[in-house]
Amino acid sequence: MAQFEEVSKKSALHPKPNGLMLQYGTAGFRSIASHLDHVMFRMGLLATLRSKKTKSSIGVMVTASHNPEEDNGVKLIDPMGEMVTPAWEGYATQLANAEQEALCTVLKDIIEKEAVDMNEAASVVTGRDTRPSSENLSRAVLDGVSCLEGLSLDFGLVTTPQLHYIVLCRNTDGCYGTATTQGYYEKLSKAFIELTTNAPGRTDDQKRLLLDGANGIGALKMREMAAFLKSELLVELFNDGSSGRLNYQCGADYVKVQQKPPQGMHMGPGQRCCSFDGDADRIVYYYNDTAGCFHLLDGDKIATLISTYLKELLTQAGLNLQVAVVQTAYANGSSTHYLENIMKVTVCCTKTGVKHLHHAAQEFDIGVYFEANGHGTVLFSKRAEEQIRQLTKDPNASDEKKHASKLLESTMNLINQATGDAISDMLLIEAVLAIREMTVQEWDAIYTDLPSRQLKVKVADRNVIETTDAERRAVTPAGLQDSIDALVKKYNKARAFVRPSGTEDIVRVYAEADTQENVDDLAHQVSLAVHRLAGGV
Repeated sequence: MAQFEEVSKKSALHPKPNGLMLQYGTAGFRSIASHLDHVMFRMGLLATLRSKKTKSSIGVMVTASHNPEEDNGVKLIDPMGEMVTPAWEGYATQLANAEQEALCTVLKDIIEKEAVDMNEAASVVTGRDTRPSSENLSRAVLDGVSCLEGLSLDFGLVTTPQLHYIVLCRNTDGCYGTATTQGYYEKLSKAFIELTTNAPGRTDDQKRLLLDGANGIGALKMREMAAFLKSELLVELFNDGSSGRLNYQCGADYVKVQQKPPQGMHMGPGQRCCSFDGDADRIVYYYNDTAGCFHLLDGDKIATLISTYLKELLTQAGLNLQVAVVQTAYANGSSTHYLENIMKVTVCCTKTGVKHLHHAAQEFDIGVYFEANGHGTVLFSKRAEEQIRQLTKDPNASDEKKHASKLLESTMNLINQATGDAISDMLLIEAVLAIREMTVQEWDAIYTDLPSRQLKVKVADRNVIETTDAERRAVTPAGLQDSIDALVKKYNKARAFVRPSGTEDIVRVYAEADTQENVDDLAHQVSLAVHRLAGGV
């Protein structure tokens, strides 16, 4: 076929470095940018096949999120804006690692296995972050698409969630929204302004938010979004990309891990601040108290704020819909206790990784999920959407029920249900705080996090550790879970678990207890048990 001749010819312009092996993981491919040209070309090929197979637009995002500036990466976006299915993750790994002379054979195998009709039209939507390497790597993707005669639509500089949104819009015939960044800004800003009209007494000081853009694409896009928000939110941008390196001593990951403000952020006592990560799909909030002490409000606090707000509105609207919060084992025990025992919100725990959380959230009427790192969103079932929208139009509904249903409808429109979205999540948090007339300190005081500690233990082979119960209990090696259980019993409000890293031979240890001294001791003792029983090096 002429298409395969073109693939052979063009792939020579995107050669694979000798011996380089990469794995398509939760975040797609990530590596040093100079290693990725061949991967990008091949993901252009794969996205075109996926588009032909699904008869839908497929997204390809060139980004390495919170990684250092010299890295880059790529991930594919499936028709409903979700991550690509596991089988196609496997194909991505096979294609990326195929030697030059075997590339067409691997390609043909995928076509045969998936019964792809090569005469079917294909549409691939691409976007990229602000890394210096992203533009050239994006061109390599487009090369791959053109080889298999796919139609490409390059949106250039966009946040990762914006590309997810655009893919979803294109594949729902505009029912979800207009498939452009302009459409994204218009939909979100309209919903945000509708919500904040319910908090008419806000002062300019209460509307003011300090934002760390991680010197990335999020800062660029917030400048564009600001024009649509009018004066309903006054965002002061720091680390806006005009100077400073992407993710260097700034951004959501830095703030979460280091537990301190980003460099370059000028925050006064009590001022509400937040940070995006490099591709604007994560967000964390924070502030300094009057004593200069730093307070972080991570994904657990965000999920708690949003889920309790939604539950209250559903009660006011008289709608019998279940709100559930999906957590991982890393969620702070205080958040789980507060949700389950105080607010009576359903909590379910799943394995670490956004795809697991997203899938679990789809099982409920309204599923709220946020990883502790600040990546998350809210998913509404078709049933929930229909009931909410019907109630807004019901002439027999009381004023209170109608008001609550309209708030719920605007909230749905503000949320990017395709994926975690820092801009959308930020606007939602700001709207909820405004409607509830809450300060960031009052939000923080809803519950107090238990002290926690995370450690890593190097082992000869991470595969000796197998886990169950959403990674909260170790099945192997023999005796390890018994040792952990015995150690946990020695401390108040304690829990601990271990899980193998997905990428390197280390075991991650997580512990909680009533004091920092106790949790540090517990984490250390569990690490020694791992070292002793799991082949520490």
